Amino acid sequence: MPKRVCQHCGHQFQIPDWLVGEEFACPDCGKSLLQPRQNHGPGEKIKLVVTPPPENILPPERLAETAHVLMDNMQQVIVGKPEQVTLAVAGLFAGGHLILEDVPGVAKTMLCRALAQSAGCSFKRIQCTPDLTPEKVIGDFTQDPATGKKDFRFGPLFSQMVLVDEINRASPQTQAALLEAMGEGMVTMDRTSYRLESPFMVLATQNPVDQEGTFRLPEAQMDRFLMRFSLGYPAGSDEREMCIRASRQHPIEIIKQVTNPEEILKCQKGVRHIPLGDDLCDYLVALTRATRTHHAVRLGASPRGSLGIYRASQALAAVQGAPSVTKDHIHAMAIPVLAHRLMIRPEAREEFPDGAEVIRHILSQSGIRSLPQPQPGRF
Repeated sequence: MPKRVCQHCGHQFQIPDWLVGEEFACPDCGKSLLQPRQNHGPGEKIKLVVTPPPENILPPERLAETAHVLMDNMQQVIVGKPEQVTLAVAGLFAGGHLILEDVPGVAKTMLCRALAQSAGCSFKRIQCTPDLTPEKVIGDFTQDPATGKKDFRFGPLFSQMVLVDEINRASPQTQAALLEAMGEGMVTMDRTSYRLESPFMVLATQNPVDQEGTFRLPEAQMDRFLMRFSLGYPAGSDEREMCIRASRQHPIEIIKQVTNPEEILKCQKGVRHIPLGDDLCDYLVALTRATRTHHAVRLGASPRGSLGIYRASQALAAVQGAPSVTKDHIHAMAIPVLAHRLMIRPEAREEFPDGAEVIRHILSQSGIRSLPQPQPGRF
């Protein structure tokens, strides 16, 4: 008997041959599946057209509701950092990877763990050291001594959320092992490709202090990260609140799962349907292209930067429950998405110490001020 799929509810079932071409009601939802039989000539084959079920796209209200549930849950642990929590959730909804750069002890690792536990995703941590090899990240083949059969032992990279702590302390060979996983969502070993589980997200941290024994990430690897931001030191009242909460129990112990990976995947699909007008698309492309001609920049943002700010602006609009992307969303994402992709000329570092200053200068030249950005910890 031919198999059918209801285009209304997605229920699968079988129908008798004699009902092919006749109007037939789904046994699950009761809605009609086919038009009545039409007259066909002798010997003419009947073509059965199956309409796929309609795509279920979450509305902006549902996206914002899921985002706020995640952020409220994370802020039970991350005190006084609503901007950074928003950026982390927006990065997850955009399907990108994040790099957190700041001094030790400002809750970079805690933010990553809180995001993973709140989303209900599998989580692994990789502590980078100079002697860390790619096999300890990706995995390696092991041989059964009894049968001689080779089996692949999956490494910690095979998780939905992977914290790569102090990534700049890993060797360049180990850093490069992350490239395929971050860009393609798969890992290839011995001519065999292994698909990583979705949603997949790399959250890397690095310490800008004490650069002895570190390996600076090359531009190709930095370009793979959708956003880079800092947490900075907390305010005095927030630091006091942290001490009070930590006196009772470890803060991460109170984090509970508030959603699931399937819901996150629906949110990521819904983000792609947040409209962004042609004029705003031209605006963000012009912003990216301006980084390539700025007098202080040796290497500007690549087209991946334009794609990144496009998707990040959609995600921020979704997190805030906006029906469409506005210029404010593009401005808010300009520095986190573009600044780490720029290389500053040595002679211009006195006026433009980093990419963030270049982005602010470009926005100010166009008569527009960027939104306040979180400041890194002072040291």
